[in-house]
Amino acid sequence: MRIDVLLGEAQVAAADVADRVVVVIDVLRAATTVAAALDAGARAVIPFETVDETASRAKAYVRGEVQLAGERRMVKIDGFDLGNSPTEYTTASVEGRTILYTTTNGTMALAATHGARVCYFAAFVNAAATVASVRSAIMVGGDVTIICAGHERHVALEDVVCAGRLVRGISAELPGVTRGDGARVAEMAERPFIGGIASVALEADHAKSLIAAGFGRDVELCLALDRYNRAVRYHDRQLQLEPVTGAGD
Repeated sequence: MRIDVLLGEAQVAAADVADRVVVVIDVLRAATTVAAALDAGARAVIPFETVDETASRAKAYVRGEVQLAGERRMVKIDGFDLGNSPTEYTTASVEGRTILYTTTNGTMALAATHGARVCYFAAFVNAAATVASVRSAIMVGGDVTIICAGHERHVALEDVVCAGRLVRGISAELPGVTRGDGARVAEMAERPFIGGIASVALEADHAKSLIAAGFGRDVELCLALDRYNRAVRYHDRQLQLEPVTGAGD
């Protein structure tokens, strides 16, 4: 079994994901926000690459069934219901609704995963659950690609550190694991933060930018390790919580 990590600058090619177990990471903030929305009772989150596509798709729904959500350059899109702050995604705002969602980095990264055998959307808030789901998925064999969404086509430290945590968890006690160079870089990047990920906020450029823009609480929530106990799966162009296996057994 091989684990590769794309660190956030290179374009994702079809061969990078074809028939692989894929994890897309966007710590600040898309994957965290999606996990918060689904935990609060959203029916599904449907990601889009563009603002126009998001608004156009809303016409297929009864208005009360959906929330238009997303950001460009950190702020809520004009005319949308919600931005990209996990604090906005409460039971009152999203329960029972479908979220039509677009962001600068995360939703574009998801669009590049066509052809994956299975795909997850991950952050620190559901890291352990994602590791468990990936380990279950590779029991029948296969390789893993972890895609760091990055920030505006640049490497984002928080995503790489999270990728390192996933590599470490996925490969733990598994024989014959091969790590690509990207995976090795991610593992090395994570080592200074193993004792506590909160200090990522002091080092990562995007975290500093969010704090300066008044989103310090968001950064704090995004660095809350394993806040949620279920992975987020991207399937049939929708993001939903990984089904609970063994229910009713």
